[in-house]
Amino acid sequence: MSYLYKVFLLLVLLMAVAPPVFSSVDSEINIILSHPDDPPEGVVFEIVEGDEAFLQWAIPEVKKYAVLLRDKFPGMNIAVVSHGKEEFALLKSNSKEYATVHKAVKSLVAEQDIPVHVCGTHASWYDKEAEDFPDYVDVAPMGPAQINDYENMGYTLIVLEKP
Repeated sequence: MSYLYKVFLLLVLLMAVAPPVFSSVDSEINIILSHPDDPPEGVVFEIVEGDEAFLQWAIPEVKKYAVLLRDKFPGMNIAVVSHGKEEFALLKSNSKEYATVHKAVKSLVAEQDIPVHVCGTHASWYDKEAEDFPDYVDVAPMGPAQINDYENMGYTLIVLEKP
């Protein structure tokens, strides 16, 4: 076998077993960005994870994608719906432990006009009420219904998951 053929086979093998360079979210964002004449009415990011600390990763991702989307489509509507255990990082009682998350969410809401919703039904299962969350977090009656509402308004749903 020639040297070039061996190199070619090695590259093919590496491509077959290597993880993708981009996450599926990157792909979905790129699809939206590649259609400049037909953007969605907005984008709603769904976050549902069993780890309270997950928002430490997810909220910076939302901020990153919001910048990309609004650079291409100024004024694009963007929203976030959290309806897993990660929403509990946003409790008032967790404002010190998750100070960076609270600061980032406050910035999304106040400075970037991106509403952040948590699921009131899920919170109630853990004896938490709307008053347990700060004013900058909207407590929706049901997270999935909130997502449905956004989709009915023409928003594209993007599920945020760690790659």
